[in-house]
Amino acid sequence: MASTEGGNWPHRAWRLLKIVLGGRPGRISEGTTATWTASREVLQVKVALLDIEPTIWRRLLIPGHHTLAELHDAIQVAFGWEGWHGHLFTVRGREYGSRDPAEVAGARDERIPLAKLDLKPGTSIRYVHDFGDNWVHEILVEKVLVPEEPIVAPVCLEGKRAGPPDDSGGPLGFKHLLKALRNPKHPEHRNLKEWVGTDWRPETFRLDEVNAKLRDTFAPAEAPPTRKAESSERHPRG
Repeated sequence: MASTEGGNWPHRAWRLLKIVLGGRPGRISEGTTATWTASREVLQVKVALLDIEPTIWRRLLIPGHHTLAELHDAIQVAFGWEGWHGHLFTVRGREYGSRDPAEVAGARDERIPLAKLDLKPGTSIRYVHDFGDNWVHEILVEKVLVPEEPIVAPVCLEGKRAGPPDDSGGPLGFKHLLKALRNPKHPEHRNLKEWVGTDWRPETFRLDEVNAKLRDTFAPAEAPPTRKAESSERHPRG
């Protein structure tokens, strides 16, 4: 299997795209390096959590018509974050956040389409999740792709390691958490093991589970059921 690090897409990625595209894995043109001009363009990004070794990262496809706010939602799902903390994007020195007054004052509205941010391969975006724990991510734009069929939801192509649990104390707290979990004799081992739960394993990344959650998160709203027209035929009373 070829690695995307070398520029080729793994077979697994095409299978995922086939699911998202409704059974039609559109061919991708990698020749586009110009700025975003069409909503059919797709951004391939690598999101890496900084200050942690080995690195925790995800490679995502994000539709060009999606906003920074939707990119935030995709990252939350991809890393297993719960979405209840504040966050902030920094793009070329400009800060973007939510309109919640409890968030960063003076930040620009993050409901801006990625297509309007002039993102090109090599562009780096800073993303901070949880101002208390201060989880800092680098979002690196790797490619601008043009599928023959539009991608309607973000897709995770690959990644490494599980995302840290929310409220685990940032990089230093996470390091302490792993140390305690690995040592049954650590005084906090039992309590922290119960806190993270039996399903969380630091070295395990579940790609299929992430993509299932992405599809659920970005599923289009279903139209309300259509009421069947009542028959105009009058039935005789018995």
